Amino acid sequence: MRARINGEIDCAEVRVIGSDGGQVGVLAVAGAQKLAEESGLDLVEVSPTAEPPVCRIMDYGKYRYEQAKKLQEAKKKQTVIEVKEIKLRPKTEKHDLDFKIKNIRKFLEQKNKVKVTLRFRGREIVYADSLGRDVLVKIGEALEDVALILQPPTMEGRQMAMFLGPKK
Repeated sequence: MRARINGEIDCAEVRVIGSDGGQVGVLAVAGAQKLAEESGLDLVEVSPTAEPPVCRIMDYGKYRYEQAKKLQEAKKKQTVIEVKEIKLRPKTEKHDLDFKIKNIRKFLEQKNKVKVTLRFRGREIVYADSLGRDVLVKIGEALEDVALILQPPTMEGRQMAMFLGPKK
């Protein structure tokens, strides 16, 4: 939301803060605008919900520039956590499983979450509780040094999923 400036301010009285940061007092909007014009600056409404609204005499262009810089700085410090997905079958061979575990470990070291999905086809669904859960538990045990199990294995239709997150 954009701050209202100069002629856009439509209330009777406003609390005015001077360009030096000191409080000028409660003035009529016309008087506050005249004060801002005399100093060659803008009257900017900084707190519209206060009673009366608070306005500051400042250079609006510089204010917008500083706000943009703050947003950019906050965005820079923000980390985006992705959810990577690894898909398996219940009869995946040991070597392939080890390779998948190595990839999961790499994702967790990059501070991403991992969804391990075990897909059952046809009659394989019979082995969901025994063989399927064992495979996911084995993966969880192999990665317990770098991973936390965020969600234990659960059935979602014809597939079983487990969520892993990086240890802090």
